Amino acid sequence: MRILLTGLVASILMIGSFFLWGGDLELLFAENGVPKTLGPNGWLLVVGLLVLDVFLPVPATAALAALGMTYGPWLGGLYGCLGTFLAGSLGYGICRLANERVARFLAGETGMAMGKKFFKRSGAWAIALSRWTILLPELLSCFAGLARMPAKTYFTALACGVVPMSFAYAWIGSTDAAQKNPLLALGLSAAIPVLLWAVASRFIVHRESP
Repeated sequence: MRILLTGLVASILMIGSFFLWGGDLELLFAENGVPKTLGPNGWLLVVGLLVLDVFLPVPATAALAALGMTYGPWLGGLYGCLGTFLAGSLGYGICRLANERVARFLAGETGMAMGKKFFKRSGAWAIALSRWTILLPELLSCFAGLARMPAKTYFTALACGVVPMSFAYAWIGSTDAAQKNPLLALGLSAAIPVLLWAVASRFIVHRESP
């Protein structure tokens, strides 16, 4: 099936780029948060790298923790939300702008039909719950765009996943207690999107009801 082949090729490219450049990018955030050599506006570079996580092997969790270590859990979390939300928007937007012919070439007729059905029924949950995983966020964002997932639903689900993850990792980076117990933050970043989307989905359905 062409959609599986496309996903496999994309995964191989992402993994390959990680082996080529991932180590260098990890060293950027290895010890002391956002490097002081970047100056007071270093967060702009980190946000930019988070946005490019769609294409480059950026260690997003390390970058989010570095923002928390440097700017604190609240401001660092906000910067992290900005970068990760823009990353999800970029992947979705590029693929959403692709015309139907390109989308069908990448996913195939059967893949497009399956994708539209999936994103209509379960896509929002997948987008919200996948942010703390690796590879899946980028792939799902792109496939959501190809499958023409409604923008309102996509961006709401994206926000439900991005906010808990960004603040959780910023908290890990900002406090010794969180660094000693990272599983709590990881659990929250995985569980809170369930609650947020459960509430947000009801609001969307209510607004769209005649």
